[in-house]
Amino acid sequence: MSHATKKDQRFEFRTTAADRELFARAAEAAGTPVSTFANEQLRIAALRVLADRTEFVLSPVEAALWDEMCERPARDLPGVRALLDRPSPFVD
Repeated sequence: MSHATKKDQRFEFRTTAADRELFARAAEAAGTPVSTFANEQLRIAALRVLADRTEFVLSPVEAALWDEMCERPARDLPGVRALLDRPSPFVD
C-alpha cells in the first residue's frame, strides 16, 4: 500500500523495547523497512478508526445481507408503539 506522494513530514513517538522488537520482526516478515511498515500499518489503523465514523463499509456478502434486511417490512413492536404514544416527559 505504498503511496507515490513525497514524504516530507517526520513522525516520532516513544515505545517500549519489546514493541520496537515486535515492529522490527513484523517489518522483516513483511519484507519492508520498519519505517515503511509502521507508516503503512498506522495509516491502515487510522483509516479503520475513521471509517467507523464516516463510512459504512461492507463486503459484497454483507451488503447483500444488509439490503435483504432493509427490504423486509417493519415489525410492529407494541411496547415501542405504546412508549411513543405517551406524552414526552421533556415537554411542558
